[in-house]
Amino acid sequence: MTDSESTDRPYGAYPVRIGFQIQPQHAEYAAIRRTVAQAEEIGVDIAFNWDHFYPLSGEPDGLHFECWTMLAAWAEATERVEIGALVTCNSYRNADLLADMARTVDHISEGRLILGIGSGWFERDYDEYGYEFGTAGGRLNALGEALPRIEARWAKLNPKPTRDIPVLIGGGGEKKTLKLVAQHANIWHGFGDAETIAHKHAVLDEHCKTIGRDPGEIERSTAVGDKSPEDVGKGLLDVGTRLFTVSASGPDYDLGQLRDWVAWRDEVNAK
Repeated sequence: MTDSESTDRPYGAYPVRIGFQIQPQHAEYAAIRRTVAQAEEIGVDIAFNWDHFYPLSGEPDGLHFECWTMLAAWAEATERVEIGALVTCNSYRNADLLADMARTVDHISEGRLILGIGSGWFERDYDEYGYEFGTAGGRLNALGEALPRIEARWAKLNPKPTRDIPVLIGGGGEKKTLKLVAQHANIWHGFGDAETIAHKHAVLDEHCKTIGRDPGEIERSTAVGDKSPEDVGKGLLDVGTRLFTVSASGPDYDLGQLRDWVAWRDEVNAK
């Protein structure tokens, strides 16, 4: 337990972990594969990609690769690190198919998959690939319908997943998204400074209370942007964040920030 842990934040009992989002844009696949291997060697806990069809920054039509076929490749290219999407767009695949894909990657990786999922937001993906964009509320409702289907399909598959696949839900909507987190997720991933994250944690805790779930069952994850551990580490730790995710983009993936966060993790967990 850290000095910053408080009794009203039971999720503070989790050890600190570091995630690394390898954004699959503006890079050849060889560079992506090399980077995930280097991240594992550095000691990262989770390697993430993302689920888009076009770059989110830089040249809009730059190099880009698909999410789930890449995760299957990562399952073979790595040995220890957990893998997942930050996050899968629920709109792009039938829920039962996605459950089967996740189960398959779970087996390929020998139990290292995290199913990161969200409702989707990048309109160009929808337009270019022929999905209906609809409304934010409609996409969230669809996510709410998909999650029980995914859970039900996992129970029917033969063979079953190697473990209870952890579900990570990304997004900060307080009325719908955080309610879905309380109902279905093992990890919540959000964005913002410590004050914002503390507020979201309180809302999520209240949703858990409403349905009778222990909020300590949900690990709390935050993107750290371009910040260092000295900038934001203690503040986020104090409000209960335990999974800190660094990101990098191609063509050359800079691992300096990742190394700093991994070293900080080891210092904190050693206390």
